[in-house]
Amino acid sequence: MKKGTFFMMLAAAASLASCTAQGPKANLKSDVDSLSYMMGVTNTQGLMEYVQGRLGVDSAYVADFIKGLEQGCKETDAKQKAYLAGMQIGQQVSGDMFDYNNRQIFGQDSTQALNKDNFLAGFIAAVKKQSIVTTDSASAYVRLKAELIKSKALEAKYADYKKQNEEFLANNKSKEGIQTTASGLQYKIITKGTGALPADTSRVKVNYKGTMIDGTEFDSSKEPITLAVNRVIPGWTEALKMMPVGSKWELYIPQELGYGAQEAGKIKPFSTLIFEVELVDIEK
Repeated sequence: MKKGTFFMMLAAAASLASCTAQGPKANLKSDVDSLSYMMGVTNTQGLMEYVQGRLGVDSAYVADFIKGLEQGCKETDAKQKAYLAGMQIGQQVSGDMFDYNNRQIFGQDSTQALNKDNFLAGFIAAVKKQSIVTTDSASAYVRLKAELIKSKALEAKYADYKKQNEEFLANNKSKEGIQTTASGLQYKIITKGTGALPADTSRVKVNYKGTMIDGTEFDSSKEPITLAVNRVIPGWTEALKMMPVGSKWELYIPQELGYGAQEAGKIKPFSTLIFEVELVDIEK
């Protein structure tokens, strides 16, 4: 749910509270009167779809909705207006907001769900400034735990594929010419360069082709491109700093040094990436 959509309820509450205590009687004596009336009409566009579709008001109770609408328009007591606004926001929080956050974590997995009581308890405690944690601390916790939950879900979904990639690397490292670094990066020197070594802050010109373990090509430079050594995936950064200019290597990058559990275009989560990389030059 977009932030703007959620706070439509606040705007709606403010709009209803601004109605006069005289009630919705039309008295069209001037152009401004008519303009006012017509603007009131135009501002109902999409209202019932929103009320029924997003707020969950049953079509059988539209008359009750209108009764509440009229009461809200007439309401001038600040305490009652605050209560009505709280009712509206509360319905939004327990409906759309909760559902949206649930989907963000568990997607379409109906076997798992956030605890609504705890969600509402945290929301209300924060509004009352009685939360046991700060908003920043809660946000950091959510980011960490959400990634862990998503990662576990992806590991379950791609378990067989992850295993295939791990077995490929285990078998590949014993092949002739393959060297393995402490990080797990595997590489094979095709052409040994004699030029300078790039630094972490260098910009280099390279040719490359990337494939999956089944040989499927997912990317290619076609012609030399320039990139920053410290602005690429970790496997690339490590390899480039070991390659003298003029080198051509084949890299076998484990998922931990690639995109990990992320899906990147044609690249599935937990993919081993095979790159043929030629280091053409270091930019001055």
